[in-house]
Amino acid sequence: MDKFFSIVRGFGLQRGPQRWVGGVLGGIAAKMNVDVAFVRIAFLVFCLLPGPAVVFYLLAWAILPDQRNVIPLQAFLERRSLS
Repeated sequence: MDKFFSIVRGFGLQRGPQRWVGGVLGGIAAKMNVDVAFVRIAFLVFCLLPGPAVVFYLLAWAILPDQRNVIPLQAFLERRSLS
């Protein structure tokens, strides 16, 4: 799993500081160098279309590192392995 998380970190995409929920859209906006409002509007349109938009968002939240470079899924798995 460590290789997977290092690949995710290698993308250079992090959850952004401009967050309403999890910061995923803010991170995408920062990586694409566009205003976060445009990304949020595009995501809302994406949610209106039939498809797994909410699942995509939740998965992105779980595997994208935050500003401290911590990946929630990795932290969760490490805590479980210590038990």
